[in-house]
Amino acid sequence: MGPTLDSSYEDWVRVAEGVVPPGRHRVGGREEDGAGAVFAVVSPRDGSTLASVADAGEKEVDLAVAAARWAFDSGPWPRLAPAERGRVLLRIADLVEEHRSEIAALISLENGKPIAESYGIELRAVAGTFRWYGQLADKVCDEAPHTDPGALALVTREPAGVVGAVVPWNFPLTLAAWKIAPALAAGCAVVLKPSELTPLSALLLGRLVDEAMEEAGVPGGVLNVVAGDGPTAGRALGLHPDVDVLAFTGSTAVGRHYLRYSADSNLKRVWLELGGKSPNIVLPDAPDLDAAAATAAWGIFFNQGEMCTAPSRLLVHSSVAERVTDAVIQRAEALRVGDPLDPATEMGALAGAARLDAVRGHIDAARAAGARLRTGGAPLDPAPVPGGTYLRPTVFDRVTPDMAVAREEIFGPVLSVLTFDTVEEAVALANDTEYGLAAGLWTGDLSTAHTVSRALRAGTVWVNCYEEGDLTVPFGGYKQSGNGRDKSAHALEKYTELKTTWIQL
Repeated sequence: MGPTLDSSYEDWVRVAEGVVPPGRHRVGGREEDGAGAVFAVVSPRDGSTLASVADAGEKEVDLAVAAARWAFDSGPWPRLAPAERGRVLLRIADLVEEHRSEIAALISLENGKPIAESYGIELRAVAGTFRWYGQLADKVCDEAPHTDPGALALVTREPAGVVGAVVPWNFPLTLAAWKIAPALAAGCAVVLKPSELTPLSALLLGRLVDEAMEEAGVPGGVLNVVAGDGPTAGRALGLHPDVDVLAFTGSTAVGRHYLRYSADSNLKRVWLELGGKSPNIVLPDAPDLDAAAATAAWGIFFNQGEMCTAPSRLLVHSSVAERVTDAVIQRAEALRVGDPLDPATEMGALAGAARLDAVRGHIDAARAAGARLRTGGAPLDPAPVPGGTYLRPTVFDRVTPDMAVAREEIFGPVLSVLTFDTVEEAVALANDTEYGLAAGLWTGDLSTAHTVSRALRAGTVWVNCYEEGDLTVPFGGYKQSGNGRDKSAHALEKYTELKTTWIQL
């Protein structure tokens, strides 16, 4: 099973050194080199090249979609009893757990996040997602509405077909599992395109899914994984006429491209989980202001701030702003930024040099606009691992709502503190954004908790907590944070079609 979070730093380094990164597409249950073009996957941990990976173009995407099309149209997968599909998903969960240490090390190497998060959070979520949908697969019932006594009406839920899934680098397998597991449970076939920054863990997951399918006697092609960039492989998948559904997680700007691809091809359904600029409101009657501050710091610096739901706008009542801000800064300065392979590390490396440069550009712009830098704002010198991309946790106050630092998604460990004097002002500030993915609220008043939660235009509102929940609840956004929902039974709606059959008796 490999090391766990109780294991030593040296144990994890040995695992990382022993991992053989996959570098070939998985199409139709086999590894494929494609046309021979490759790209390098560089580790943000130390700047080293982890692997050369086959680079998918239109030809490779065509082959992957053809394999998925065959698996859906002619293969047994959509025609298996739901309980049988569920058992395969449960086997995938088992295989993920069996390879948990290896996959976690690979994620930390290609993404830069701490091994405590890769192993303890991401891989737990991945296995849990496949297990949850495996258990759900045979528990979604069709309908027989009460209608005229001379007729029988049936409403059946059928798999939508071939699903294209395009996922980002910040949670490379969690977000993939949120799409793959419900799509497979519904009976669909999938073509997954991971980010070109983090394809290795996805290719390994593809191998495990093929293994589970083979054990069940299901031919390859139910899940295919092709690595490549968005303008080439992603575009080819979005435009492909044999893709029935496209599920994307990433930036709002790229999400617009997928809507255009749909309009320019077969009008495939496009489901988008996009950016965020989430507010975290702290009222003076919060049950525990210290807990609110600690959670605010954890939320923005978790996963290096590379999170669409990151509470990047801290809205604090002016009467407690100084106390809360000082406590957040204290937490930020005590945070252990270090080698992603060290179990003691609390914040790892940003996902590459380009990401580090982009975040530093936002920091420079905030200072020029008049925001006050309270802590951080610069790379660690020396870096915890030479060649890596490490940034100090950063906090700005004296931020005004018109500043770019309060409006644009930075996708890094940068917190903006804004103040307000009334609840109404707090709600107006929170909703003054093009995004609507998530929000936090800290209050000890039950009525305020309900009324403010209703007033916030966000897909998820956390009250006296942040980033809590499980697979029973849906996840998705309002406004330019996207449409549709991942997680929960509601996710099946994205990968199924409703058919009405009316039988005259």
